[in-house]
Amino acid sequence: MNPKNLTIGRLARDTGVSVETVRYYQRVGLITEPAKPSEGYRIYPVDTSTRIRFIKRAQQLGFTLKEIGELLEMGSGNCCDVRERAEAKRGQVEEQIRDLTALRSTLDKLIKSCKSGSTAVGCPIVESLIGNSSDKG
Repeated sequence: MNPKNLTIGRLARDTGVSVETVRYYQRVGLITEPAKPSEGYRIYPVDTSTRIRFIKRAQQLGFTLKEIGELLEMGSGNCCDVRERAEAKRGQVEEQIRDLTALRSTLDKLIKSCKSGSTAVGCPIVESLIGNSSDKG
C-alpha cells in the first residue's frame, strides 16, 4: 500500500481516534468519505489525517464540532474571521472559569460549615443540597 494512502483503520491509528470516530466525522461532514473501489478498501488521502488532527486540536481548545466545521469552511485565508471565533471562544472560557470559581467558593463554604463540628441538626452539606439549610450560600 502506498504510504500516502490510508485505510480507515490506519487513518484511525495514525490520528489517535477510533474507526467509529472517523465514520462519525464523515456522517457530520467534517471529512469526506472516499469512493469505494470495486475491490478492496476505501483509501483516504493523507490530507484527511491532517484534517482529523485539526479537528482534535480544535476540540481540545473547546470548539464544538459545529464550530470546527465552520472553521474548516473558513479556511486559513480568513484569519480575521477565525480570530473573532477564537476571541468568542475565549470569552466563553472566561465565563466558565467565573462560574467554576463561584462553584468552588460555594463548596468551600459548605465544607467549612461541615468542618465546624456542628452536628446538632445533621450534615450541613446534605441539608443545603436538599434545601433545608438556613444558610443559602
